[in-house]
Amino acid sequence: MKTLYETTVINTGGRQGVVQSPDNVFMLDVAAPPELGGKVTTATNPEQLFAAGYSACFNSALEFQLKKHKVEIERSTVSATVMLVTDPTDNGVKLEVELEVKIEGLDEETAQKFVKLAHDYCPYSKGIKGNVNVSVELA
Repeated sequence: MKTLYETTVINTGGRQGVVQSPDNVFMLDVAAPPELGGKVTTATNPEQLFAAGYSACFNSALEFQLKKHKVEIERSTVSATVMLVTDPTDNGVKLEVELEVKIEGLDEETAQKFVKLAHDYCPYSKGIKGNVNVSVELA
């Protein structure tokens, strides 16, 4: 396999710390949300970071598939909702994801086709397939 891109982000302090790239171009405070015992803050959390990455990656995969098939649209948006849910297998927690895809300028049947193509192509979707429950809905 040929590596197309790689990046490194370092965390210090877990959910009450900092995430940053070695060159300090990317740096964010991290805090547990109130639902997990944290305080109200403007800091981000791992689930928000994952949702941001997955929504951007999925929308890029969608745009790639549309362009590949020479289909023009007005606009597309992808909303990723990432949840921590209880895991009965080990009494721990696990991730679940809901993706809501909006494609302006396509009929529903064609939009569904491209959402499936994007889901099959998206590196995030491939990476978590079989490990994380993901629902993909057309809005």
